[in-house]
Amino acid sequence: MHSSAWFHRIKAAQRDLIRLVGGIERAAEISSVSASHIGRMNNARDTDLMPISVVYALESECGVPVVTSAMAELSGRRLSDPDNDKAIGQGVVVAFSEVSRRAGDLISGGAVAISDMVVTPAEATKMDRDAAELQEGLAAFRKALAMVKATGGEKLGLHVVGGQP
Repeated sequence: MHSSAWFHRIKAAQRDLIRLVGGIERAAEISSVSASHIGRMNNARDTDLMPISVVYALESECGVPVVTSAMAELSGRRLSDPDNDKAIGQGVVVAFSEVSRRAGDLISGGAVAISDMVVTPAEATKMDRDAAELQEGLAAFRKALAMVKATGGEKLGLHVVGGQP
């Protein structure tokens, strides 16, 4: 029989994985498992653990091996992929830069649109489009940050130009 700590570590990883893919309903869609069953897997007090096929489907969707990493950790191991670690760090930089650019587009376009205290339908459409692009960028940025958190943020390959890695 496994210790209570082992069980709770896996349950926490399952909850993190469900959150990373977008919640219970989205996890149900991805895994072809009912939302009520995913809900039980998400509930800390319930004893339902994810089948390997569900773990695989959800981890493949979000690109973060949350449960697999927890299992490795419980066995005294750690998952590692140096090329992926570097790409994760670069993904944060790229995603942050894109969010900043999109926020700038929304702010500058919005400032021009409201400068005369009147927002036309065309200006509203442009600001709405910019806001939607910013929202998409934020989602990509949050996914990049989740990957950093899941990997522990170690050796992400970021450095200052002319500096040491």
